[in-house]
Amino acid sequence: MTRDLYNVRYASAPTSAEPGPTSTPLTDDEEHRARTTLFHELGDTIAAQGWVRFPAHSPEERRRLVDLARRLGAHWGLEVFIEAEDQCAMRLYVAGYEAVTGREQGAGYGTAEGHGAAAGHGTAPQG
Repeated sequence: MTRDLYNVRYASAPTSAEPGPTSTPLTDDEEHRARTTLFHELGDTIAAQGWVRFPAHSPEERRRLVDLARRLGAHWGLEVFIEAEDQCAMRLYVAGYEAVTGREQGAGYGTAEGHGAAAGHGTAPQG
């Protein structure tokens, strides 16, 4: 089955003559909205349960999550750790939740059930 893709922009691949991070295929406004949404949604989940797992398939997505961990830590005044769980999943957590993986609890990617925008991203995790 072939699918037509409309409004898709190609991102240039990095070359050896062009070091540094690759450009994101998002516009500046789209990038800002994506980062804001991640901040609120993942921040809500970390505040509620102390950790969150989120997919990151590309280097740009991983950089976005590393920046998110730094921003959440600055916002809360405590360190938010980040680690790669496998080739396509990153885990963000606060101190005290290093050993809790959630895999044995059946947790999946993304935000936890029942923890949406109303959960209060402005509060630091309770531990």
